[in-house]
Amino acid sequence: MRDMANTSSDRRNQDRTRLLLKLRPLIQTAFLLLWAAPLGWISAQMGRWGRSMPSCVFHCYYAGGNYCPAASLSCPIGIMAQLVALGAAPLLAIGAVVLAGALVGSLVCGWACPFGFLQDLLAKIPLPKLRPPAWTSAGRYVVLGALVLALPYWIGLTGKPYDEQEITICRWCPAGALEAGVPLTIQGALEGRPELMVSPKKAAILVAFLLGSVFIHRPWCRLFCPLGGLLALFNRFSVFHLWFKKTACTSCNTCRGRCDMDVPVDQSLNSPRCIRCMECTTCGAILPAAFLRKGGTSEAASAGSEKPPGA
Repeated sequence: MRDMANTSSDRRNQDRTRLLLKLRPLIQTAFLLLWAAPLGWISAQMGRWGRSMPSCVFHCYYAGGNYCPAASLSCPIGIMAQLVALGAAPLLAIGAVVLAGALVGSLVCGWACPFGFLQDLLAKIPLPKLRPPAWTSAGRYVVLGALVLALPYWIGLTGKPYDEQEITICRWCPAGALEAGVPLTIQGALEGRPELMVSPKKAAILVAFLLGSVFIHRPWCRLFCPLGGLLALFNRFSVFHLWFKKTACTSCNTCRGRCDMDVPVDQSLNSPRCIRCMECTTCGAILPAAFLRKGGTSEAASAGSEKPPGA
């Protein structure tokens, strides 16, 4: 009887998850409006203090008198780099990332990140997709260590302000070009000031990632995003996680086939490469869960299961 009850509960869970997946684009759109709010309306009402508050997603960063008109709150990565350059601890930004990571891990990336949503939309263009090898995801931590932490700190020791440093995450950020450079350029043109408000280098980086998103699913998230890399470190420990029910697995390979990030889901649940889009849950053997599930299979046990045919 208990097994029947568990099965019935899992089916209801699966039905709810399938409904959520259908609503995912609407949820991503709602978060886009929240972060833009629209075009920074919330933070405009709150003044500089509002724009200095970190969100938990990767987008644009408010610095001094220069701000991103399409961002309501600040990118925690931009705040980290700015404060590290000053030799200060970015406690508020770290706190926002740790809280989001501890609660849901990289679910933020799959459901709430505006730049991730844009890449998802471009990936829908029906062209063949390239699949970079798994080791390339380490690039996220290279960007975090070099452009967010080490270089801003070392150059900051020389007394050079962050806004004048040439090699930082904000100087290379495609989201910054999209949320600041493009709107400010349009605004200037409408006001009779036809001036490009983004450097050619940054504009080229943005174009490269937009085009790349047509041929690689989420190239920024997969290869370079330092915030996604940080949030992904919590995937194995966060309150929300994916749960593998080994007894429900029929080796159909659906979970792997539906994973756009090329994670071997049945072998590496809650992998740091997972953005928790939850497409893999359609097979019925993988379920979203909070805390620990009774009667289920642990990740350690699932890691030893056989690979599905054709894996």
